[in-house]
Amino acid sequence: MIDARLLHDGGQTAEEIAGPLVAWLSQARASLDIALYDVRLPGPIGDAVADALRAAASRGVAVRIAYNADDAPSRKPIPPPPRTEPSLLEQLGVPLRAIPGARDLMHQKFVVRDGSAVWTGSTNWTLDSWTREENVVVTVESEALARAYALDFDDLWTRGRVDGSGDFDVAPVDVGGVPVRAWFAPGRGPELSHRIAERIGAARTRVRIASPVLTAAPILAVLNQALSEGRVDVAGVCDATQVMQVFEQWHTNGHSAWKGPLLARILSRLPWTGKVSTPYAPGAVHDYMHAKVTVADDVVFVGSFNLSRSGEENAENVLEIVDAALAERMAGFVDAVRARYPAVRPPDYAASSSP
Repeated sequence: MIDARLLHDGGQTAEEIAGPLVAWLSQARASLDIALYDVRLPGPIGDAVADALRAAASRGVAVRIAYNADDAPSRKPIPPPPRTEPSLLEQLGVPLRAIPGARDLMHQKFVVRDGSAVWTGSTNWTLDSWTREENVVVTVESEALARAYALDFDDLWTRGRVDGSGDFDVAPVDVGGVPVRAWFAPGRGPELSHRIAERIGAARTRVRIASPVLTAAPILAVLNQALSEGRVDVAGVCDATQVMQVFEQWHTNGHSAWKGPLLARILSRLPWTGKVSTPYAPGAVHDYMHAKVTVADDVVFVGSFNLSRSGEENAENVLEIVDAALAERMAGFVDAVRARYPAVRPPDYAASSSP
């Protein structure tokens, strides 16, 4: 069984997300392996989630939590990584593992329950993620997929770092008649970008994309090809604030300036809109367009993976799902989000590859 919950800015309360999460966690009887990029749930909402985890541990469930450790990375991701407070997690009384990445992020947001079910998607465990961001939560009942996620979790837990994790292939599995395949980065990060590009290039009717930023070279190339051919209905939505930061970064350092014209052409000549979110600052609201969804005809890619070069190097996960009904729903979600925001206008200098 596959279930997806689609989150809109202001479209649901934190209680409406916490309730299903608590109920899902409460079904655990043997194990909960939790990999989280950002955990910040103050007040009664956080108490309810924490109580569910403590209750699980008290009835003998083996609970482990791996979380991103901000180790002052040498590059500056957009937006900068949050700072999960280890002291808050320590109060749960369960085994913890901080996962640093010298240049990468432990960007996962998944839970493996009893080796038979997975909670995943783009949604961090924060109040803003649940109420002020566009996001997707996916739950899947499948022992085969759960084994793959458990392998990635054990990889991160054992290594204690992002580098080298997820370096394995996962064969497609049948989930109630639906073909589903799991992908993990950084081990298969470049292959994942190429896989998404391949599906986009093979699309015959529609492509819909929601991604905060768009910097992966294979994706930029195939979207420019689709634009030139003009035979497929292509549209998308991004986080305009973050995309402008990317253009500025490229313009300043020059190393990736060649991507500027490719991205500018996509944004200016395809129906692409962007959310003008609040720039990152300590204590500021996190209201990003945070969903990470690609629909190519009847194929859906959904997970934690931005369509970006940095995403290829982070610890990430994506589900590739071949299902017409889900694709229709996800395409509708992208279009609904897209309709809320204005067209993105790239900066004038983006049309040139010179820094």
